[in-house]
Amino acid sequence: MNRRPETAMVLAAGLGQRMRPLNNGLPKPLVRLKGRPLIDHVLDRLGEAGVTRAIVNVHYCAEQIIAHVAPRLRPVIVVSDESGQLLDTGGGVRKALPALGEGPFIIHNSDSVWIDQANSSLHRLFAAWDGARMDSLMLVAPVTTSIGYSGAGDFSLDADGRTMRRPKEGRVPFVFTGVSVAHPRLFEDSPDGPFSLNLLWDRAIAAGRLFGVTLDGTWMHVGDPAALDEAERLLERATYA
Repeated sequence: MNRRPETAMVLAAGLGQRMRPLNNGLPKPLVRLKGRPLIDHVLDRLGEAGVTRAIVNVHYCAEQIIAHVAPRLRPVIVVSDESGQLLDTGGGVRKALPALGEGPFIIHNSDSVWIDQANSSLHRLFAAWDGARMDSLMLVAPVTTSIGYSGAGDFSLDADGRTMRRPKEGRVPFVFTGVSVAHPRLFEDSPDGPFSLNLLWDRAIAAGRLFGVTLDGTWMHVGDPAALDEAERLLERATYA
């Protein structure tokens, strides 16, 4: 049950409205961070972690993303075309399930970037995956050290690593990084059409089958131009540190 994920779902179909006007006419995954498109940061990291195939969903400016990722060999790219209908995070993954296979796979937002400390956070995520007791395993980051995020957090973790939602009026220590391992059974009895992954995560929380691993490093949510500038400065400092 602890089979290592070798396939990824890269969520690249969003409209990227918060990145405007910087990305006018350009899909957000192709906005450059430190000279490279955001999606290249994601795909390079996945390839280095041993992921051999990535399903990339597309909607806004789909032809630009398709042309950009087409030459890639590591990981090999398969496009899931949502040009006709934007399916949200859950619906997008559900549509791609036949291409993702029967084993666990990574779900990775195309704007999630981070600086690892001593150990690879993806390797730690893979090592912590336990398919016998988990339907999904999230990579979460401390709110206090995250870049481009100023919210009250998303989750807390109990002593066993199970995730708990933030109370409506409260604060919690961790923010979801947009990266997780999922087993296809997470999507059993999921609805047709657009829906959010939150629907399935809430179901997994209720069953005690949603877990989290803490990122060892600095997570950057590159969601708007100000966050992009801050991430640029941080990566520049890290390069010359």
